[in-house]
Amino acid sequence: MSPLDAVLLLLVLALAGALFWRRRGDEASALEAKRLLEAAKAEAQEALETARKEAREILEAAQREARALREETEAQLQARRRELEEAFRQRAEALEAELKERLAGREERLRLEREELKAERERLKALQEELKAERERLKEEREELRREAERLSKRGEALDARALKLDAQEEALKAREAALFEREKEVERKLYEVAGLSPEEARRRILEKLDQELEEEKAQKVRAALEKARLEAKREAQKILAQAMQRQASETAAQLAVTVVPIPSDAMKGRIIGREGRNIRTFEALTGVDLIIDDTPEAVLLSSFNPVRREIARMALEELLKDGRIHPSRIEEVVEKAKQEMKTFIYERGEEAALEAGVVSLKPGLIQLLGRLHFRSSYGQNVLKHSVQVAHLAGIMAAELGLDAALARRAGLLHDIGKSVDREVEGSHVEIGIALARRFGEPKEVVDAIAHHHDPENAETTYAVLVAAADALSAARPGARRESLEEYLQRLEALERIALSFPGVEQAFAVQAGREVRVIVKPEKVSDAKATLLAREIANRIEREMNYPGQVQVTVVRETRAVEYAR
Repeated sequence: MSPLDAVLLLLVLALAGALFWRRRGDEASALEAKRLLEAAKAEAQEALETARKEAREILEAAQREARALREETEAQLQARRRELEEAFRQRAEALEAELKERLAGREERLRLEREELKAERERLKALQEELKAERERLKEEREELRREAERLSKRGEALDARALKLDAQEEALKAREAALFEREKEVERKLYEVAGLSPEEARRRILEKLDQELEEEKAQKVRAALEKARLEAKREAQKILAQAMQRQASETAAQLAVTVVPIPSDAMKGRIIGREGRNIRTFEALTGVDLIIDDTPEAVLLSSFNPVRREIARMALEELLKDGRIHPSRIEEVVEKAKQEMKTFIYERGEEAALEAGVVSLKPGLIQLLGRLHFRSSYGQNVLKHSVQVAHLAGIMAAELGLDAALARRAGLLHDIGKSVDREVEGSHVEIGIALARRFGEPKEVVDAIAHHHDPENAETTYAVLVAAADALSAARPGARRESLEEYLQRLEALERIALSFPGVEQAFAVQAGREVRVIVKPEKVSDAKATLLAREIANRIEREMNYPGQVQVTVVRETRAVEYAR
């Protein structure tokens, strides 16, 4: 409470006491109240003096604090002014340095421009000198042309005189030609009389001889044209195919129907069979694979025509052998685990094939189907490796022809996609492949390649033709496909039989595993010109009547020998 408040409170109390005693009417009390009032006034006066004194002290302290604050503010202002002056000085120095640098740069550019202007003046001076020299040369050439014109004028006069002389000689030659014509007619008439032939008969014989000569010439021209066209087509095809084949090579692997699984010892066979054969029955029922346990040392056989089931059985059996616990519940658990791992394995194979072929943006379902081709074989050839190789070959040929190589690789990789499910779905692998490609939204070029990779003549796009050629290349490599001995011999006999059916053929041999037929003809019946036509006819008939991989070369050999002995 401040002194002023205390004074006011005492005054209020004094007034209240005075009022109280006034009501009582007691005079003594009034005096006491008066006394108390005077005492209160004195105390109030004293308190007022004290309050004034404190107020003066507070005011003086405030003034001192204000002076200190003003001095501190002035000091800060002085420091800020010095900082600003220092910053302004540094900025001025930086601007001055920048201006000096710009001025130096401009002076350097002006110096370079002066040098360029000086060089340009020197070039202009050199050009003026060249122009002056060119004018002198033109003047000399003009003089030379004038002299040449004079020489040509003189030569023209000489040529005119020579032309007149040649006209006279031409008249003499015409007269001599007319005399020779009359003499030729006379000689011809005498020849008819000596030969005893009429002009019509002589003409007929001449025409027959001419027809024979023209037929021979026609055959030679046909042979030359065919040879030229064949060489050009063969050269271009060999160029494209050679570049494709030399940049692509892959191993050939054949999937078998039996898988051999090694076991630690023959004692393990009894554990695999189990009590009363319950383990082996459970394993075969869950996997759908025949487990063959025979006398083969330290090995058992898994037999199935389904390679996926056979691979699942192999993985499960190896896991059981590694774990050592073999009983029906454990077999069921391991087989189920192997099936899940097989799905992952198939997807990984599909991803690897797409990456190897350089094909991107394939949908997961299509990759899963592509991975199933790893366990599919056709004529002993692994279909997934075959598809990757076809993709590479088609892409290389498309790049050589200026087409979209990525699209060609995509079509080549997916051309046999129908074989991944052709055992579970009705229809040929081509029909299934078309349905799958359309379901997964593949481009129309890919669908057309799948539809016509065995029938390129009806293809709508060039990519189908490239995929068909790449498919034939991949399948025709030596060892790519297994062929039975009987079919191989029948094909060789058919080639030789077709060649021997033509007249004039003496012998025929199928060589190079049926990829070439060498035909030996009788030289007195077949001429060199007819040999070309015969080779073409044999090739056409082979194309019509036979089915064969790749191509068959027909070589006609005509040989004439003259043998004499010196005794």
